[in-house]
Amino acid sequence: MKEQNSDPAADAAISRTVSRVVPEPTALKALAHPVRLRMLGMLRIDGPATATQLAVRLGLNSGATSYHLRQLARYGFIEESPHASRRDRWWRASHELTSVPASEAEGEALDLDVAFNQAALSLHVGQMQQALEEYAGLPVEWRRATAADDILIPMTAEQAEALTKRLRDIILDAMRAAPPLGEATQDPDVVPFYVMLHAFPYPGRVPYRERESEP
Repeated sequence: MKEQNSDPAADAAISRTVSRVVPEPTALKALAHPVRLRMLGMLRIDGPATATQLAVRLGLNSGATSYHLRQLARYGFIEESPHASRRDRWWRASHELTSVPASEAEGEALDLDVAFNQAALSLHVGQMQQALEEYAGLPVEWRRATAADDILIPMTAEQAEALTKRLRDIILDAMRAAPPLGEATQDPDVVPFYVMLHAFPYPGRVPYRERESEP
């Protein structure tokens, strides 16, 4: 049998580990801000940048941008990036992915969970709107890859949790097989592909549980 030669770069991509962070409640509080989420996304997708560069892209002043960057750095979401230029301070994302498990606690922890999801939703809606505005100008192959589906399935909470876990696993497998975010690729056909997963019981169908008032 003829031995097949493997592609080391492809093997590395398939077997690589996706770096991720699971923030503590205090860190989640710092991340529950639409501007900081956008900054973190930019650094992950496009690689290292300075406060001035991010300020231009976000339409902010550099002072506000520097403040948000310091907050992200304080809780380990970003870090300084070595760069030939010593005049400017360069920043890079510390991880490719942020995992925020559903809070099982009450009180402030649950409030932070809600605040983070609100900030994330605001970001997602903005990205979806921009994607829709660009849709007509996309090459047909990218229009075929784009989806805006909503599917309703009768199931229990346990079945729903198992389904969302399976979907996340599929997405993570695809991410492990892809080049790391923020790194240049030699293939001009490879671009960041945005996958959003929103899954929830249909509004108004689960009896609302009143939260106990805190003493």
